[in-house]
Amino acid sequence: MRVVRVLSAALLTLGLAAAPAAADASPSPSQDGASAPTQAGTSFRTAAEIEQGQPATASGSTGDYLYWSFPADTGQRPTVKATVKLPESHAPQTWQIDVYDGLRRRQACQYGAQTRTAAADASSVELACVLRTVRAWSEPWANDPLPGTYYIRLTATGVATADLGLPVGSEVRVDSRDIGGSAAVDGSLAEPLVPGVATKPAEEREDAAVPAVLEPEDGWASGWWSDRWMWTAVGGILAALAGVGGYALTRGSGRPSRAPAA
Repeated sequence: MRVVRVLSAALLTLGLAAAPAAADASPSPSQDGASAPTQAGTSFRTAAEIEQGQPATASGSTGDYLYWSFPADTGQRPTVKATVKLPESHAPQTWQIDVYDGLRRRQACQYGAQTRTAAADASSVELACVLRTVRAWSEPWANDPLPGTYYIRLTATGVATADLGLPVGSEVRVDSRDIGGSAAVDGSLAEPLVPGVATKPAEEREDAAVPAVLEPEDGWASGWWSDRWMWTAVGGILAALAGVGGYALTRGSGRPSRAPAA
C-alpha cells in the first residue's frame, strides 16, 4: 500500500506540473473581435493576415480568388473552415478551399470537405480542410508541413458564365489541435518557412510589401515542451518503484530466529 501511495503522489505531481505547459502549447482564440479582418487578399502577396481562433469575413464576387494567411507552429494540426454565402439566384456552383505552406506548396488535407457543389437553391456552402500535423523538421525532398506562414485560397470552380461577378460573402476560421509528443521528430528548422509577405494600408506604407508580422502567441518553435518529457519521467518513476517493490517482495523477512549462528 505504501508503494501505491508513493506512486499516486508522484503521478499527481507530474500531472500538475505538466498541465500548465500543455495548456500554453495550444493557441488561444483571439478576444478582440474588432480586429478581425473584413477583407481578403487577391494573391499570396496581398493575403489578409489572421490569427488562429479568429474569424475573418470578406465580400467578393463569384470567380474571384480570396486569400488569407495564418501562422502554424510545430506540433499543431490546423483545421481550416470556410463558409460561403451565395446570392439568392444562381446556377449550381462548386467551391474549393486550398491551403499552401510558406513555400507556396499546396498541402493535402487529411480529411474534410475541401470541395463542395452547391445546388441552385442553396444559400450557403461550407468547406473544411484538416491538415497534417506540422513537423519541426523534414527531408528537403518531402512535402511535409513545416512551421511558418500558411495561405488559404478560396474560390469557385466551373462557374456558369451568367454567375460570374455575382456578389458573395465568405467567412474563414483556423483552429489547431496540439498533437504533442507523438508528432515530435529529432530535428528542427533554424527559422520558420518564409514568414510571408503582407500589405500595409495605403496610408501607412512606404513600400507595397513588408514582412508578415503574425506569429504564434509565444513565438516560433515555442513548443519546446512535449508530453514525451512527462511520459519519460513517469516511466523512470515506475521503473524505480517496480525495483523497490520487487526487492521488498523477494528479500523476505530476514534471518530466521531458529537458524543457528554462523
